Amino acid sequence: MSPQNDSSARQSNVPGTGATLEQWLGYLESIHPAEIDLGLDRVLLVLRRLFRRNPTARIITVGGTNGKGSAVAALEQLLIAAGRSTGAYTSPHLQHYNERVRINGKNVTDESLVRAFEQVEAARGTTTLTYFEFGTLAAFVLFQEAGVDDWVLEVGLGGRLDAVNVLDPDLAIITSVDIDHVSFLGDNREVIGFEKAGILRPGINAIYADIDPPASVLQQVAAQKVHLERPGETYQLVPSEGGDGGYGFILRQARYGDEVRLPDTGLPVHSLAAAVVAVRQLEPGLGLPAIEHLLAGLTLPGRFEVLRSSPRVIADVGHNPHAAAWLANRIGRQRHSSGRVIAIYGALTDKDVEGVAGAMIGAVDHWHLGGLTVPRGLSCQELAVRLKGVLGEQSPTLFLSVGEALEQALADADADDLIIVFGSFYTVAAAREALRT
Repeated sequence: MSPQNDSSARQSNVPGTGATLEQWLGYLESIHPAEIDLGLDRVLLVLRRLFRRNPTARIITVGGTNGKGSAVAALEQLLIAAGRSTGAYTSPHLQHYNERVRINGKNVTDESLVRAFEQVEAARGTTTLTYFEFGTLAAFVLFQEAGVDDWVLEVGLGGRLDAVNVLDPDLAIITSVDIDHVSFLGDNREVIGFEKAGILRPGINAIYADIDPPASVLQQVAAQKVHLERPGETYQLVPSEGGDGGYGFILRQARYGDEVRLPDTGLPVHSLAAAVVAVRQLEPGLGLPAIEHLLAGLTLPGRFEVLRSSPRVIADVGHNPHAAAWLANRIGRQRHSSGRVIAIYGALTDKDVEGVAGAMIGAVDHWHLGGLTVPRGLSCQELAVRLKGVLGEQSPTLFLSVGEALEQALADADADDLIIVFGSFYTVAAAREALRT
């Protein structure tokens, strides 16, 4: 795709000196005609203007359908524990844009982001960039300025044509491949797997974290002579009764002749295992006690996050059937024998809400549907219409907002009940905000 000209937008809307981060983010939303515009040409053009040479840092790219954020968070903390300075880039954010860009485990400041945005704006000229592309390049600017040792980069959508993929990784992780973003990536795992495998490079080390990789991923691995680690092949991930509450996992790699105990903390264990496999390649001097201690305390906002203890409120950003199936399994192990599970569900129009509800229906006793008043958000009425054939006799209660749905659920719930809020980053953000007020 050839660069597009937006000189009129630049002349009238560019934030001036002293502009706030919010003003810049509003500007970023206005300078490209599409929210998503996959392709690398425009990003590469601006990247070459920003950097005279490729970054000298070690680059780890994390792609996949679900579990990317958990893998990034775990690997970021493990690398820091090994004495490496790190930059981590993730998306989207829950409450504040700064969550997307971390240096040595801490969110960057508004001032740093504004300075990076100014540099990207100066470099792009008349080349249009999407909100995500602009932010990705700004993160690269900040990591380069900080001189960190490792860049841990989460792919935004797909892989092959995602803005993050303009950089060649030294190691790549694909967490999982399942159906999501059908209009952009395709409607089956083989086609989507080909897109996800686009982050691979000839001869690098890579990890496929989940079981049963699509043939399209393995074909790319073979074609590019990638050194692939995967569960059931080069390492084993088995349940153990040694974890908290009687649950836990053991990671075994024959090459080391030892075991790593992985906690059952609510983060996807396959993602945690992939992070451990990666760090043992990258930083073999990091000891097992340090790995196990760090992972035991690892949490991530919006990933099976406990927001309140009585009644228990848990929030999860799962928004596709694959994530919902994982969530349903977790709920089955968390629910009290005498309590109900009340689901608060809010979603975007382009998501497979029928598939999500179908995966969750066996774990839920009552449904509260909350409307999302955001771009692409479904109203509670629209969501109810789409779920009518799935929920059947489970008649949901409708609320204009997630906050109202949560307020009612808390009023109705007994101490043994479990309230699960899920379906979108917007859904979880709304619940977290409601509990803070």
